[in-house]
Amino acid sequence: MRVAIIGQQDFGKAVLEAFLGRKDDVAGVFCAPEKPGAKIDPTRATAEARGLPVFQFASLRSPEAHDAIKKLDADLGVMAYVLQFAPDTFVKSPRLGTIQYHPSLLPRYRGPSSINWPIIRGDVKTGLTIFRPTEGLDEGPVVLQKECEIGPDETLGDVYFNKLSPMGVAAVLEAADLVFAGKHRETAQDESRASYEGWCRDAEARIHWAHHVDWVYNLIRGCNPAPGAWTTFQGQKVGIFDARKHPFRRFKDVVGKMGEVSAVTETSFKVTAQGGLVGVLRARGADGKKVSGGEFARSAGLTAGTILGD
Repeated sequence: MRVAIIGQQDFGKAVLEAFLGRKDDVAGVFCAPEKPGAKIDPTRATAEARGLPVFQFASLRSPEAHDAIKKLDADLGVMAYVLQFAPDTFVKSPRLGTIQYHPSLLPRYRGPSSINWPIIRGDVKTGLTIFRPTEGLDEGPVVLQKECEIGPDETLGDVYFNKLSPMGVAAVLEAADLVFAGKHRETAQDESRASYEGWCRDAEARIHWAHHVDWVYNLIRGCNPAPGAWTTFQGQKVGIFDARKHPFRRFKDVVGKMGEVSAVTETSFKVTAQGGLVGVLRARGADGKKVSGGEFARSAGLTAGTILGD
């Protein structure tokens, strides 16, 4: 089939390489323009290395973007990690329209941080959806869905790199084949089950130690590696990445106040939250280096009784 790829970053690159790898005809690639001083986008770099036409428009609403996709005469448009708004007039230009990848089980977790929030909320499963994009954000009819488990200690990085990314590339190919063959079904999303979540950014990633240990631990997992959960010590930001949860089982297990360091070991330090301790295995200080929790505690001067989150 002849496809137009609309995407960016590593996922867009992986989808592009998957279509090229099976000898599909990639008519052209649309990438968002890089910010000033940023490195070249991986999807763009791959496309240019293969001699493919590359288009970078500030807006996919522009007449120039519409002209470009029409001239490609593609069978299908494929959206693989797209942050730009694509209007109906753009996505309907290919002969068979366009399909889009979204890393959640739509209609749950519409929005830009749809991998973070299921982990933060303690969900035990997530998945991906291939759907028909419409003017509504992540609201179009579903073509294909795949589920995967979220392990109790899995992080954002684990779920994305080990599950949702490779599953997503395969699902995009599967859905494209179904649409091209005219064998796909389109199922309207159930609006009674829909939810929208905004960005999970720095403000959302701040740890409040008075929250329950389950919530604190899930926040750390859901923000690892990005944007990175964090707390403060002596007014300085401390990023917290790899961690483990240690619930209190009995009253006599309870140690310290909320946010208090209860112990420092060779490899970690433990902080009290509501209902348990969080063992920090990897942290990052003002120098930007990620080190073991124990190394960070020693270099920063954390000891039993230190209060975090000041």
